[in-house]
Order: sequence, then C-alpha cells, then structure tokens
Amino acid sequence: MSLEQALLLLAAGALSGFLNVMSAGGSMLTLPVLMFMGLDSTTANGTNRVGIVLQNITATWKYRSAGHRHLRLGLKLSVPAVLGAIVGAWVATLVGEDLFRWILILVMVGSSVLMLLPMPVHRETLYLDESHLRWPVILAMAVIGFYGGFIQVAVGILFIVLLYRILRIDLVQVNILKVLVVLIYMLPALGIFVATGNVHWGFGLVLAVGSMAGAWLAAHMTLGPRGAVWIKRITLAIIAAIIVKLLMDM
Repeated sequence: MSLEQALLLLAAGALSGFLNVMSAGGSMLTLPVLMFMGLDSTTANGTNRVGIVLQNITATWKYRSAGHRHLRLGLKLSVPAVLGAIVGAWVATLVGEDLFRWILILVMVGSSVLMLLPMPVHRETLYLDESHLRWPVILAMAVIGFYGGFIQVAVGILFIVLLYRILRIDLVQVNILKVLVVLIYMLPALGIFVATGNVHWGFGLVLAVGSMAGAWLAAHMTLGPRGAVWIKRITLAIIAAIIVKLLMDM
C-alpha cells in the first residue's frame, strides 16, 4: 500500500464515517474507492465492512456515554435484520463483477435522488418502543438487513424512510438505532466475507481508522443547517464523479 493510497483511504473513511452516523451515504464513497484501488467487487464489498463495524462501535459507545441507550429495542429490531443480512451477504459473494458494478451504479443513482429530496419536518414525532414492533416493521427490518448484507450502500436512507418518514419516529432516536442495528447485523455479514476470503485487511483497517475518526466527530457534533447543506452538496458532487468513473471503466 502506497502513502497516497493510505491517505486516500483515511480521507474517504473519515467522510464516510461522518456521513453514516449523521445520516447515510458513506459507502457510496468508500466502496468505489476500494474498487478503484484494484480490488474486485466482492473483496471491495467485504473490505468495506471492516470500517463500518469499527465506526459503528465508536458511535455506539459515544451515544451510550451520552446517556442514549436503546440496547433492548435495538436487539429486537436486529433479529430480522441479522437473518436478512446473512442471506444478503451470501448472495453478494455469488454475484459477478459486471453485474455488481451495474447494481452499484443503479443504487448510487437512486440513493442520490433520495438524498436530494427534502426532509419532511414533522410537527410531532413518536418515541419508538416495543409496541411498534409489528409484522410490517419486522418484515421491513429483514429487507433492510438483506440489503445491508448484500451491498450496504446508503442503507441509512432506508432506516430514515421507514422510521422517520413513515413511522414519524424522532430523528435522533432513528440515528442511534440505525448505528446499533447496523453494527449487530454487520458482524455476521462481515464473517461471511471473511470466511470466503473476500476481505483485504490492510485496506480495511486503514479505512477503518478514518471511519472511526469521522464517526466520533459526527457523534459529538451538531451541524448548522448551512453546514449540512454544503456537506450534502460536496458528497453528491463526489458521487457524480464516481458514477462517471464506474461507467468509463466498464
């Protein structure tokens, strides 16, 4: 690994960790970066999970230190998500290079469109508790888990759509639960990629250092509205460039 590669991974990881904890979309940066560095799509997909696990451990610890604890609820939401993630990760190891690149491009375009949609402002939001865990929510969590196990890119958007846009759950609680649930289902998903030899530990650990730093900052920091807008604009500009690069390499 060259110095330039290490610095790029640290920078991509830091921005990814920040975005994933604050909202969503970090893997739209890190997964293509790993592929551009020469990893095949399956290994890049597996390697990307190393940073996600460690950044979510960091964010979960910071949230718990601040008094935000939803372990029991998070564990219940994680059960269907874990089952879905195991199947999704297994399917991901079987997908060919060309098909995965097209799936990645389509997911990135769709996620970018969702990121551009204005966030609804609910006058009243609910506090999620176990009474909300009915079959539609359980099924939705299984689907989210499958998607996260398969590709993970912008999975936070699905959490926001389900819990905030549809169920009108408090957005702070949504982000805290998202971080915890992703951490739990990502462990067996990463295990599948490790068992099939699809993790580059050197790249993954350097990426993770940046991801943990970004996650730590996001868990402590409250951005002003203009700052959030500019971060979204910069991220979308980078994503547009990545999509063009992916298309040119096909």
